[in-house]
Amino acid sequence: MAKPGYGKRSAPDQRPHTRDDFALLPTRERYVAGFVDHLPEGAAMSVKHLAKQLPLYGQQAISTALTALSVAGHLRRVRCAVVGTSDETRWVFRTFWSRTARDNEWWNTYLATEKAALAAAPAPEASVPDAAPPPPWAPAEELLPPPPRPRTKQTPEPTAVPHQRTPARAPDIGLAADSPPATSEAAEVSPAYLALARLGRDDHRLTLSADDCAALEPQAAQWLARGVSVDYLISALTAGLPAKVDSPPGFVRRRLTDKIPPRLTTENTQPTTPASARRLLMECTGCGRPGRPEALPDGLCRPCRATHPGSAGGENSPHPAEIADVKAHMNNLRDLLKPV
Repeated sequence: MAKPGYGKRSAPDQRPHTRDDFALLPTRERYVAGFVDHLPEGAAMSVKHLAKQLPLYGQQAISTALTALSVAGHLRRVRCAVVGTSDETRWVFRTFWSRTARDNEWWNTYLATEKAALAAAPAPEASVPDAAPPPPWAPAEELLPPPPRPRTKQTPEPTAVPHQRTPARAPDIGLAADSPPATSEAAEVSPAYLALARLGRDDHRLTLSADDCAALEPQAAQWLARGVSVDYLISALTAGLPAKVDSPPGFVRRRLTDKIPPRLTTENTQPTTPASARRLLMECTGCGRPGRPEALPDGLCRPCRATHPGSAGGENSPHPAEIADVKAHMNNLRDLLKPV
């Protein structure tokens, strides 16, 4: 099996197993395809691992067979970007396998879906049961202390410490019995009110009273409703002040009216979704060069397609009849070289 984030992934909507699976492929490709088809999910799909399990062929032959299976529409190699907890992006690698041969349009459509991105993403690592803390709903009887260590003569008897109780909180002195409990004023006001209250602390020329902040609060809230931050609001109101401000409330009201930012439309904005972070990049089955699925037809880049005889992009692809003539000629030469 491969490490988490690597290995085989089966494509959806495949036909059931039959005796005629991969019957149209050559002997070597049919042998490798039958072995890969029976591997479990997450199995190692590198050339080195497959060559260790298939003693009839070496690594070069396995690599050539996988390239032919990619051209035939049975597999695609992809890499998926996954954002971790520390905002670090790492790449995981998968090999999608399909018993049913698929064309380039099907692969391109499937690899562009969220289902393929979820299949390529690594599974969450299982936590160690022994290291997990006890659940919060566990009864007190199950949370027993560890057994005491056996005492020896040299070990003195520990002194028992009585249980300490937390003293009750004394009532506040100086408050009337019918007075309401004290509450935090900052927890009840809005961010717009706090931003107006900070103006006088940042610049004494814009000092506002509590009534001024309450009167200007609706206008400041309109700024925050349009997506600006509190710091942006304060900097816009305090930038370029004159040497003397005669009426701070009127000056702030004027700036809140004249400098209000435009309302942003959300039609053309693209929200950040987990799918965008898990975009798939296909890899060339021959050389491993990454690219978009539509840029790698048959799972091969342009140089690999030019050198592979069975690819549709190969300009000098021989005719099947020529291949049969060459095979017959090579078999005839082998018969002539056999000792009598």
